[in-house]
Amino acid sequence: MSKVLVIYHSRTGNSEKMAEAVVQGVLNAGSDAIIKKVDEANLDDLINTDGIVFGAPTYFGSLSAEMKAFIDESVKIRRKLEGKVGAAFTSSGSVSGGNETTVLSLIQAMLIHGMIVVGDPIETGGHYGAVAIGSPGEDDLRTCIKLGERVANLTKKLAIS
Repeated sequence: MSKVLVIYHSRTGNSEKMAEAVVQGVLNAGSDAIIKKVDEANLDDLINTDGIVFGAPTYFGSLSAEMKAFIDESVKIRRKLEGKVGAAFTSSGSVSGGNETTVLSLIQAMLIHGMIVVGDPIETGGHYGAVAIGSPGEDDLRTCIKLGERVANLTKKLAIS
């Protein structure tokens, strides 16, 4: 069975709600899910999983310092994440708060590690990952669930090949 790790940072609880919805999607798809706050995660957690979903709030148009520090530390395990499935989500305070730049920063780190990135499902209207403005609403959480399902389904397909 494939295993997906959801690592997130949240000060207000918005990113945490999104992380929980992503986990729900992973479980819906029949995979194992592990959820960790970024300050509880370590590099071995990244190595010992098939898929990784990063989530962070958007601060000044970019990801939180806590998530950035964790990702910067991942240089120590360069090449060990190659071929794993990845995805990202974020929340911000406004429509023009920098959601896309934050998600793209998270995706950029995954691409540098050689990961396979899953975007946001077209039927929810996004492109790069799940986003929310303020507290995630019903549609935002549905997008997170769908993203978790997509990550889990791709990890299972890759395990078969």
